[in-house]
Amino acid sequence: MERSNGLAAAGARARSRAGAALRRPHNWVQLAKFCAVGATGYVVNLAVYTLLLRGFDLHYLLAATGSFLVAVTNNYLLNRVWTFRDDRGHLAYQGLRFLVVSTVALLGNLVVLHFLIQAGVGKILAQAIAIVLVTPLNFVGNKLWSFGRR
Repeated sequence: MERSNGLAAAGARARSRAGAALRRPHNWVQLAKFCAVGATGYVVNLAVYTLLLRGFDLHYLLAATGSFLVAVTNNYLLNRVWTFRDDRGHLAYQGLRFLVVSTVALLGNLVVLHFLIQAGVGKILAQAIAIVLVTPLNFVGNKLWSFGRR
């Protein structure tokens, strides 16, 4: 019984923190900036993915990994200097955290991409959908951990 009370209390605290975060305009501005940066990364990712897929005839999972590396570099630099500029930490430390969060998002992307392609969705459309589906995970991980205040 004591454990379930502890879990209920933890859940209530999490809901309270989430509610407070949703009421802060600064968080909505950061989300909009993150999405704008993400849009550039989205275009970079799809362009590089298409080039690697069609121009170099790479397997779609390898092409997705290569396009991820280019897009994640673009996104980290833009997020560091614009989206989270007030929350800058050490370049390498923050960069490593960003890479970890982005790698988790990449793994999610590759799983979604694989299942969509197996379901008959075209490779480029499948990548476009997969990127959109993992974006919320990417934002929350980067906001709270990579660029979170210490």
